[in-house]
Amino acid sequence: MSVALRAGASVGWTPSRVRLVFGLMVGIGLVLPFFVYPVFIMNVLCMALFASAFNLLLGYTGLLSFGHAAFLGAAGYVAGHAVKVWGLPNELGLLLGVATGTLLGLVFGGLAIRRSGIYFAMITLGLAQVVYFLAVQMPFTGGDDGLQGVPRGRLLGLLSLDGKYAMYYFVYAIFLLGFGLIYRTIHSPFGHVLRSIRENEPRALSLGYDVDRYKLLAFVISASLSGLAGATKALVFQAETLTDVHWHKSGEVILMTLLGGMGTVMGPSVGALIVVTLENYLSGLGSWVTVITGAVFVVGVLGFRRGFVGEAIALAKKFPF
Repeated sequence: MSVALRAGASVGWTPSRVRLVFGLMVGIGLVLPFFVYPVFIMNVLCMALFASAFNLLLGYTGLLSFGHAAFLGAAGYVAGHAVKVWGLPNELGLLLGVATGTLLGLVFGGLAIRRSGIYFAMITLGLAQVVYFLAVQMPFTGGDDGLQGVPRGRLLGLLSLDGKYAMYYFVYAIFLLGFGLIYRTIHSPFGHVLRSIRENEPRALSLGYDVDRYKLLAFVISASLSGLAGATKALVFQAETLTDVHWHKSGEVILMTLLGGMGTVMGPSVGALIVVTLENYLSGLGSWVTVITGAVFVVGVLGFRRGFVGEAIALAKKFPF
C-alpha cells in the first residue's frame, strides 16, 4: 500500500486509482493478442522490458550507457545455444541468459562506474564493441547468419510453447515479473538513494552512502533484466543475430527511453511501443524508416521535453482528477 501511495502521490492519485490503472494494464494485456498479431506484441514486450531496465540506470541513477546492447544480444546467444545445442529446458536457458547479463554487468560496471559523463558512456561503448567482435568471431554464434532454429520448448516440460497464444502469455508473464521488479526497486529505499545520487552525488557521499556500490548494483540489476529481455526475445523469434548486439541497438534503447519519458515508470514501455511500431509498419520503406524515426524523435523531444509520459504526468499534476 505504501509503495502504491508513493507512486500515485506524484500525480495526485489515490492508491485505489493506482491499482485501477495497473489492473487495466494487466487486463488489456490479457486480451490484446486476440486483436493484434501476437508476435508483434511479444517483440514490443521484450523491448519494453529492455528499455525499462535501461531506464533504471539512466532515468533513476543518471548513468548513460552506450553498451546495453551487449547484455541483450549476449544473453540471447547464450540462451539460444543452451536450448538448441545443449537441449536444456527454456527456463534454464532464460536463467543462463540472465546470468550472462549479470556477469557482463559486473565486468562493465566494475570498469566504468568510477568514471562519469562521457567517459562512462565511452567505456561502456568500447566494452560492448568487444562483445560484438566476439559475437562475429565465435563459432557458436553463427557469425553473420546468426543462431537459427532455436526451439521454444515446453513450459515446465508440459505445455508446448509453439502455439502463438501460449508463447504470448509466457512472454507476458516474464514482462510483468521484470516490470514489477523494476517498479519495486524504484519505489524502495534503494531507489530513493539512486535518485539522490542522480540529483546530487556529492551530497549522497556526504550522507555516508557508498555511491560506487549503489551505482554498481543498479548497473548489474539493469544488465540482468536486459539479459532476461534478450533471452526471451531469442525464444520468441527462435533466432539470435548480430542486430541485437550492435551499437545501433544501444542507441535505439536510448531513443525509446527519451521518447517515452526518462525517469518515469511507464515511459520506456510507451517509447518501445512507438519505435517498434514504426519499424514494423514502415519496414517496406527501407532506409526511410531511420529517417522517419529520427524525425519523430526530434518532434517528440522538441514538443515533449519530458517525453510523452513525462508530459502526461506533468499535466496530471496541473489538473488532478
